[in-house]
Amino acid sequence: MKRQLTLLLFFPLVTFSQITDSAWIINNYTKNEYYIRMRDGVKLYTAVYAPKSLEEKHPIIIVRTPYSAGPYGEKNFDPKFWNGPRNYFFGENYIYVVQDIRGRWKSEGEFIEVRPYIANKKETQTDEASDAYDTIDWLVKNISDNNGNVGVYGTSYPGYYANMAARSHHPALKAVSPQAPVTDWYMGDDFHHNGALMLNDAFKKYAPKNNIIRQYGFNFPTHDHFDFYLRTGAIPNFNHLLGDTIQFWNDLILHPDYDDYWQSRNGLNNVQDNDSSVATLIVGGSYDAEDCYGALNLYKSISLKVKNKNRLVMGPWSHGQWGGFDGSSLGNIQWGSNTCDWYRKNIELPFFNYYLKNKGNGGKIKTATIFFSGDNSWKQFETWPPVNILMTKYALTKNGLIKKLTNQSVVETYDEYVSDPSKPVPYINEIRSGRGPEYMTDDQRFAGRRTDVLAYQTPILNDDLTLAGPINIDLMVAISGTDADFIVKVIDVFSDDFEYPHGPDYIMNGYEMLIRGDVMRGKYRNSFEKPEAFIPGKPSQVKFTLNDVAHTFKKGHRLMVQIQSSWFPLVDRNPQQFMNIYNAKNEDYQKETIKIFHNSSILELPVLK
Repeated sequence: MKRQLTLLLFFPLVTFSQITDSAWIINNYTKNEYYIRMRDGVKLYTAVYAPKSLEEKHPIIIVRTPYSAGPYGEKNFDPKFWNGPRNYFFGENYIYVVQDIRGRWKSEGEFIEVRPYIANKKETQTDEASDAYDTIDWLVKNISDNNGNVGVYGTSYPGYYANMAARSHHPALKAVSPQAPVTDWYMGDDFHHNGALMLNDAFKKYAPKNNIIRQYGFNFPTHDHFDFYLRTGAIPNFNHLLGDTIQFWNDLILHPDYDDYWQSRNGLNNVQDNDSSVATLIVGGSYDAEDCYGALNLYKSISLKVKNKNRLVMGPWSHGQWGGFDGSSLGNIQWGSNTCDWYRKNIELPFFNYYLKNKGNGGKIKTATIFFSGDNSWKQFETWPPVNILMTKYALTKNGLIKKLTNQSVVETYDEYVSDPSKPVPYINEIRSGRGPEYMTDDQRFAGRRTDVLAYQTPILNDDLTLAGPINIDLMVAISGTDADFIVKVIDVFSDDFEYPHGPDYIMNGYEMLIRGDVMRGKYRNSFEKPEAFIPGKPSQVKFTLNDVAHTFKKGHRLMVQIQSSWFPLVDRNPQQFMNIYNAKNEDYQKETIKIFHNSSILELPVLK
């Protein structure tokens, strides 16, 4: 409790005196539905919830979504307005706007997944930035009693539209908050990581629904999703299950490499076009399985290219968890406080109040507000990663040890394992019907007991070790085939006597907490645009970067690294021969021997001083 009270001094704590229950919101707000015309004539359904109060002019806050702006009908209010933790927007008398994006639900036009941004639009050309501009322009001119200040926010896919709104350059747009924003669906968000297909997420998203519009009606034959994906086999077999009705899945299969299709949809591109007058609050979860990459890399892209009011918040959250009520734990891991409540009261609302209502001290929020797991505390920095980190190299050595690198050299000794696609390494140690968010902090002891997973660890730490930033992986490998995946997991090994005072019903002694893990598809080790086969038996370098971490390995713990070549069914299986995997047949999948060389296989850690 003492720590929490100290942290609250960093920001102006918001207190809420207005009880915004259902009766209050319905009695004090009106709902009107409009079809706002875009510059090309297409009309977008827009629900506007406006306060009846005439005591002041009101700011406008907008959510643009592909997931429905319903419930529809001017007498129908969304229950989450009073049952949800963000009802403070109503207590503050914001004009709250929800819009179906182009081609969705009650809006006209054609829907295009992550519609590419057009830098130099001509007359009636449109993209999500122009649709945001036209929407904002109509609202400030037609909704009475607005104060001329507009904000846009959204989480996940709506975070992409919030990011695009920042490119609109409308003078009324004063603040945007892309939260867990979709940015690059090939490099790190949702459907691919470093060229590898995130099979479970990609198929599960489109199998039950046809482009999120209507029920597709696919019935999974078993609730054991590991068994289902393994029995289905090669990717073309999944194509047959979906049929020809899922356009995006078909496009995904047609573009296995990082070509113009994916690059044109990269939300990190063109951020130099961002209006420097727009304050930006980027929010993400350090343990977000879908879009951790998007939050971190959008912040970095804006910071590199635009000198604006750019801020980053990273909490210990799964995907969108900060938009719920409880942020005190994730899976078996406890954070010691309700981090979601703290964030909303001390960052999100003060941010929007300051830039849209000229109220409070939200403009003084530091550049980076980051929650450090392990230590379970918020820390603030003027930049992210912090300037006071030392990138320190550690080598993977004999006998499963991690040692600080003193003299890098090529050593002929190695560890090896056999990767068998017919018996892939699972990502969790339980039977599930779908992927849960808690795997991002899950216990990895089960994996280290397999013969196809290598484990390296430091000696017991004599002092706390705090990491703050990206982790660089540099492996020296040799494989018996022509392609392979490399999954690297960074793990906090708890002490043998660790337990929570009021912990989960789980044995935490020696818990191996996943801190960060990711996959690198080997054929893309030199270029994501032009894949390249391995030469069997020849040592090759495989380098990639794990998303930033913010974690303290406590004294008495160990830092562990696990290396494997499958992570199923999170990641599609690699046939382990150089080919277009989306055309593979069941018989193409083959065993392979993987060698990891000692001393020349390195991890570079961002050690906070």
